[in-house]
Amino acid sequence: MPKSKQNEDNETEVIMETYESCGNVFKDLGYSDIESASLLLRSELMRSVRETITKNGWTQQEAAKALSIHQPRISDLFQGRMGKFSVETLMDWLDKLGKKVVVTVQDKDVA
Repeated sequence: MPKSKQNEDNETEVIMETYESCGNVFKDLGYSDIESASLLLRSELMRSVRETITKNGWTQQEAAKALSIHQPRISDLFQGRMGKFSVETLMDWLDKLGKKVVVTVQDKDVA
């Protein structure tokens, strides 16, 4: 939580603390190793789907048609509602969009 203090001119200054990230924002927020890895993977897959839809210049209706789904699912995607999507669903959509998903597994001390 940001802290504040009054300066010499009686103006409020906000003091922000910064922390170095471990490379996974979800881990930084306190999620477990497994949950943070899952959230990071889903967010990356969602980003890729959104980017592809945007690059194609599609409306949400056009994207839904291309993926054989209903438009509200595309809205959920663009709203960032991660809990509504499984890794499998997102990988299926990327496949339908002509994308190849590659997953890398590393030792924990490397990641």
